[in-house]
Amino acid sequence: MPNDAPRPKPYLVNRELERVVITGLGAVTPLGNTIEETWANVLAGKSGIGPITKFDATNYASRVAGEVRGFNPDEWMNPREAALADPFLHFTVAASTMALRDSGLLTDPTRGETTGVCIGTAVGGAGVLVGQNHSLMMKGPRVVSPLTVPFSICDMGSGYVSIQHKLYGPNHCIVSACASGASAIGESMHMIQRGSVRAMVAGAADSSVLPIHIAAFSAARALTTHNDDPEKASRPFDLKRNGFVMSEGAAVVVLESLSSAMERGATIYAELVGYGSCSDAHHITAPDSSGRGALRAMREAIEMAGIRPEEVGYVNAHATSTPLGDKVEVIAMKQMFGDHLPQIPVSSTKSMTGHMVGAAGSIEAIFGILALRDNHLPPTINQEFPDPECDIDTIPNVSRKKEIEYALSNSFGFGGHNVSLLFRKWTGE
Repeated sequence: MPNDAPRPKPYLVNRELERVVITGLGAVTPLGNTIEETWANVLAGKSGIGPITKFDATNYASRVAGEVRGFNPDEWMNPREAALADPFLHFTVAASTMALRDSGLLTDPTRGETTGVCIGTAVGGAGVLVGQNHSLMMKGPRVVSPLTVPFSICDMGSGYVSIQHKLYGPNHCIVSACASGASAIGESMHMIQRGSVRAMVAGAADSSVLPIHIAAFSAARALTTHNDDPEKASRPFDLKRNGFVMSEGAAVVVLESLSSAMERGATIYAELVGYGSCSDAHHITAPDSSGRGALRAMREAIEMAGIRPEEVGYVNAHATSTPLGDKVEVIAMKQMFGDHLPQIPVSSTKSMTGHMVGAAGSIEAIFGILALRDNHLPPTINQEFPDPECDIDTIPNVSRKKEIEYALSNSFGFGGHNVSLLFRKWTGE
């Protein structure tokens, strides 16, 4: 901006921490290409899991996935660039544009100088990199696209959104494996609290249904082998769970300072009141079996909000459908909530979406936000054989109407990342 140009309203001042609210939502998932479609299918207990169609998976141990269907990237970005870009970028741009439109900021002429972007991912444009490497090996270096690097690097989701919508605030990409989306939301909260910006476009995207990922995760025995009945393949907390279902998509929210949202007369979905982030410092893939990292993240989020643990009315669990991971999360919740845990409904929406990898944390945060808005809790489907080591209220198979004030969302990732987000129902106060 030229030095003599009019300056925007001065948000860069030191003052009491801003309250942070959610004013926009956007998503592309295996359950739908809009928030409305995805949320309706979640509450209906529908599965977005099916046989892999992106490649011939006949010889793979795991042959099911949560694929995005019926999505046209040309509706969201330049068709020439869309043809070269990775689906992770397609999903990012679509979900971010939806969230900005929903918030009302898309038509706000002052948004540019006072809005930032923080879009996370686990693997970024891996599909582009794999494809171009194949071309290199088969035909030599002259066929490699000059756009290989920009369309494969992890930060291009946040960069592209910033460029497309002329958002001049902070521009970051957070990579914390399966906690990336939740980390992006939490760190964006801090940026608004300290007054760096008035709003942040935050979330994550991944498109990981690739031969290399399915083969590698299968080799690690992390993916399900329930191939005969795809819709029942993802079964968190169930005794017959044997691995997660790879999935894809994006989920993005617009976070905004309460003062800005009130000034604009924006619709407020919920308030973000707690964020906990820590490391297991234990193992590159396995969680600490004591649950200490998950416990610390939940405790930090609850303590930031200044509430008692028993005030949490719903937990959207990370629970991926792996034998160890689900059990460890239950161990951590028992330590966090004690004797009150049986009264707290806990569900894993991965039973329906599959594991959207980096985007898992942001889509599950959105489900917590909508549960607060609608007083309607998503189920954990495929609950057929209760695991005695996961003896909690999993909201089995059917969604539940229940008025709640606080919703907690957990996200954990390879490398020991632990993130918890705590949202409060917006009542207008």
